[in-house]
Amino acid sequence: MWRLVAHLTDPGRADDLSQEVYLRALRSLPAFEGRSSARTWLLSIARRTVVDHIRAAGSRPAIAWSADVQQASDARRSAESSAGFEDVVELNLLLAGLAPERREALLLTQVLGLSYAEAAEVCGCPIGTVRSRVARAREDLLRGQGHEDMSTG
Repeated sequence: MWRLVAHLTDPGRADDLSQEVYLRALRSLPAFEGRSSARTWLLSIARRTVVDHIRAAGSRPAIAWSADVQQASDARRSAESSAGFEDVVELNLLLAGLAPERREALLLTQVLGLSYAEAAEVCGCPIGTVRSRVARAREDLLRGQGHEDMSTG
């Protein structure tokens, strides 16, 4: 669940938002009817929490705190020393360039390993929509890497 939240927002906010997800899940537990798996239910709550956070953040001005800037700088320096830093940065840039619904479908199915049916339930859309979003996300990623001529099969 944390990975989904981190990919939909940013890793710096993922811890706080994950805590919010668990609080919402605990409050909603009496209403859980078991029509879906607990994992799918929790990921749906995570998705709604991220959407609520993005909406709330868009309605107020952003403020950078010096401690946050220092922490980000420290994290960057330690990450730069690791071998795959450039690959991680490139991947994050490619994922960030995807439309939000395509990125979400790709992460749910390819990173978190949900089936298309489970991802459709989390997203609240038909399975065919999830399939097309994943296919288009793959095409977008290939185009972003300069592989326009490759077909997705």
